[in-house]
Amino acid sequence: MNGEGGIRTRGQVTLSPVFETGPIGHSGTSPTYRYIARGALTSSTVYRRVLESSSLRQASARRVSSRYNVLMPELPEVETIVRACRPRLEGRRIVSFTSRWPKNVEPNVRAVRRALVGRTITELTRRGKFVVLHLDDGGTLLIHLRMSGRFEWAAEHDSEPRHVRATWDLDDGNRWLFCDARKFGRITYTRDFEAASAALGPEPLARGFTVAVLDRLLSARKRQLKPLLLDQSVLAGLGNIYTDEALYRAGLHPALRAHRLTNEQVRALHSAIRYILRLAIRRHGTSIDWIYPGGWMQKHLQVYGRAGEACRRCGTPIVALRVAQRGTHICPGCQPRDGKRRTTKRRAPYQP
Repeated sequence: MNGEGGIRTRGQVTLSPVFETGPIGHSGTSPTYRYIARGALTSSTVYRRVLESSSLRQASARRVSSRYNVLMPELPEVETIVRACRPRLEGRRIVSFTSRWPKNVEPNVRAVRRALVGRTITELTRRGKFVVLHLDDGGTLLIHLRMSGRFEWAAEHDSEPRHVRATWDLDDGNRWLFCDARKFGRITYTRDFEAASAALGPEPLARGFTVAVLDRLLSARKRQLKPLLLDQSVLAGLGNIYTDEALYRAGLHPALRAHRLTNEQVRALHSAIRYILRLAIRRHGTSIDWIYPGGWMQKHLQVYGRAGEACRRCGTPIVALRVAQRGTHICPGCQPRDGKRRTTKRRAPYQP
């Protein structure tokens, strides 16, 4: 995250926000092809373009897991992390902050240390895929885990865990660690959280996210459903896994055009998004190999990662395809391309 930028799109590709001096996102165009690429046209752009090119991104995902092509934790995983850390962080005063990878700290390590030390964490929340620390002086620290970021507590290890990139010492003697094998995670301090997050889309689990809100978001856009739902300026927090699962539950093909959905389809999609996210949170998210080992939603996925296996609803083999350059899983029987469901079987409950 460098000091300008926003969520940018080129065709079906979503580029994510930066917010040191600018908001988390805005609509625009970009000549680069990056998915959730933090940064704008700065001195490190060439470096980031190489790191986040399609070929390296796919190779990295294959190293994470041969079955689950996961790029980063999504809303349920981040929410699970926030809930686990909240009791140990809220009310604690930050005694010291260190970074061992200054490139990922913004505006810079010295400024962030000066802003954090002596401040009390009043609240720990989530916004989209960001972990958000609210401080007693009104400042905010935003942490994005990216592909391999995770948190550890030093006291729970006999020796320091690998890949520690940043540490926070707290007034109760605990040390909070940010570990990141691939060094893609971002730590950013801002004085104006509202302005910084203004261009992120609505929270899909918020009370204000109604069917009418989703209908307005979809009817105003002619893009395909999947890349639209992945666009963080449209809806905050959805990623590859839960977009596939929500579209399956709603019976919608990911390549359908958003503005052509019927009222019934919009209601089905709204219900499916909220249901899937809540279910995944209850199951502590989807475990992403060693990076995110705590969840068990992967045992209950209906289409994602199940190419060639039978659909649990109609028996049709699950198909893997690409929509807007993203690996995608669908049931052709339950999610026909023309939007007209061909199976006559009654919808089975989502498999517990």
